[in-house]
Amino acid sequence: MASADLLWQCVKKSSSFIRSSQNAPRMTMEPGNLCGVNSFKFSGLANTKVLGLDAKIVGKKESIILTTKSKKASRALRPGSLLQQTGIKKGPKKGVAQLKKAIEANFNRRDLCALALTKYNKIRQSFKKNKVAVKSRRSKK
Repeated sequence: MASADLLWQCVKKSSSFIRSSQNAPRMTMEPGNLCGVNSFKFSGLANTKVLGLDAKIVGKKESIILTTKSKKASRALRPGSLLQQTGIKKGPKKGVAQLKKAIEANFNRRDLCALALTKYNKIRQSFKKNKVAVKSRRSKK
């Protein structure tokens, strides 16, 4: 398999996932990219260790998905099964603990831990619905 630096040189300007517009930084929609920024640090295509957090909504069911790259070298030849998706709990205590364990203990990508926790909290916040306060419509006499 090619080195991560060589892969990055190939895909940094000509990837099909790149989204660019005026007055904005170059963004990317590749799976496994934590922040969506087109840089080597966050790249899901070029890095050997990938970390991504996404919200997945199917019907009314909302879930948070952690994307990592498989540890098996044989999966590099099968792009469909290269990335592994794991569900993260939506409860604040259990979800943060599960995310920290996945990143620090198993994943060894500690530089992205703070960013992942921030994104996790933002995704959880986006799932909350605004409560509508119903005011009384009684007529005054």
